Amino acid sequence: MSNLVHELIYKSANQTPDLDALVYQGAKKDYATLSEEVENVSSNLISQGLYRNERLAVYLEKRHETVISLFGAAAAGGVFVPVNPILKPEQVSYILCDCNVKILVTSVDRLNLLITVLPKCPDLNTVVVVDSAEKLPVISGLNIIPWNQICSPSASVRGSRIIDSDMAAIFYTSGSTGKPKGVVLSHRNIVAGAESVAQYLENGPDDRILSVLPLSFDYGFNQLTTAFHTRATCVLSNHLFPREIIEIIQAEEISGLGAVPPLWIQLAQLNWPKITSLRYITNSGGTMPQATLGMLRGILPKTKIFLMYGLTEAFRSTYLSPQEIDIRPNSIGKAIPNAEVLVLREDGTECAPGEPGELVHRGALVSMGYWNNLEKTSVRFRPFSHQKTGLTTPEIAVWSGDTVRSDKEGYLYFICRQDEMIKTSGYRVSPTEIEEVVYATKLIDEAAAIGIPHLVLGQAIVLIVTPREGTNVDADALLAACKLNLPAFMLPSQIIFKEAPLPHNSNGKIDRKLLSKEIQDNTVKAKK
Repeated sequence: MSNLVHELIYKSANQTPDLDALVYQGAKKDYATLSEEVENVSSNLISQGLYRNERLAVYLEKRHETVISLFGAAAAGGVFVPVNPILKPEQVSYILCDCNVKILVTSVDRLNLLITVLPKCPDLNTVVVVDSAEKLPVISGLNIIPWNQICSPSASVRGSRIIDSDMAAIFYTSGSTGKPKGVVLSHRNIVAGAESVAQYLENGPDDRILSVLPLSFDYGFNQLTTAFHTRATCVLSNHLFPREIIEIIQAEEISGLGAVPPLWIQLAQLNWPKITSLRYITNSGGTMPQATLGMLRGILPKTKIFLMYGLTEAFRSTYLSPQEIDIRPNSIGKAIPNAEVLVLREDGTECAPGEPGELVHRGALVSMGYWNNLEKTSVRFRPFSHQKTGLTTPEIAVWSGDTVRSDKEGYLYFICRQDEMIKTSGYRVSPTEIEEVVYATKLIDEAAAIGIPHLVLGQAIVLIVTPREGTNVDADALLAACKLNLPAFMLPSQIIFKEAPLPHNSNGKIDRKLLSKEIQDNTVKAKK
């Protein structure tokens, strides 16, 4: 049994050293090679002064060196911090400073972008550059070294003893307003997540899992850990266009693919060749529109579809078995293996079936809290009061901030994030309900319903959409569709059409907070 993150690779290397572990742009690394390189990097990082619990950040696109750096840091006893490669220099600088990163792994091009901000990071002392360059940049106060100095074989250097409750990673949640929060995960959290997901997806050595999501996104990173736990192969992709994903699935005979709703919406609208290798697909990071789900089932009739719900603070909470999709397609399912999920009222008592409440998750996947943020940690991570009497140390559960309900059979249904709920005319409205109606017209590529301040209503509902190419749709047609399926208080007071795709955050989800800010800013300008 693997208890530590890097042991997922070591164990698989011992069992099946010749199986492919990683594929990137056609270049393969088997488990024996990957294990050896992780050990080399681990020893060299310790020699560079990466001590137990100190942070190493990786600011790179997906490639072999990215994976080796992350797992090498864990093996050294350090804490890895995957930084989304689409972030801008000031955002990268914030993360490096916030969690006191000591070593940064990046490329020459990215380092040149960071030259003006890295001096603001007082704890950073070493930068590892992964690609070859005739001349490395010089930055005062920083030791800049090439990748081969970190990856080359060296005498094994013994690091600190590591146990599974030690910190392993910090994942920064995306935020368009305010600064992102760093969610701290232990080795136990990450390994338990890999074991749980692999169990219900039935992953094995024959699987070839395509990694299209950022490794800075816990859902994306789990593509790696699930593969390594089961001796499967992970194929890394830095796609620019959805069409490229389909081409990779076909070329690499991919058996498993995970994505978020905006990407599934795009993929569902493309013409797919006959795909026989794809055993399953997964969705998380938001509700998949029913129209999109129906299109994917038509394109991939023999592919199992797993609808999932999760939050970075506990990684994954629920999944819906493919056999249940026809029975309850709107459900997010039941708790994943080795987790308990409850629906609680504000006073901590359990909700009755059908009664909305907050989703609360307990178990091995509950993370360690937010980095250096006691106030926000105390709001989300609280003592669980339902434990057996006699225990003197309270168990900590995570309060998700999401409103859900359960049916009589215990299946859960997502209603809304509490901070996205629209409060209008005395009602609480879930934006997802409005968006489902709009997607069902099959005239719209993307839709987001948001609430903006209104003197009389409290909040007015604004619907922002991008029309599907080749369709002729206007506000009246969409409003008519809404009137057929929604009560008056849920109808949008304004419909805004955008030609470009809606803005997405760094994890690929529609950025509602940014849209809300844009609309309110435009309203203020119009009044001047």
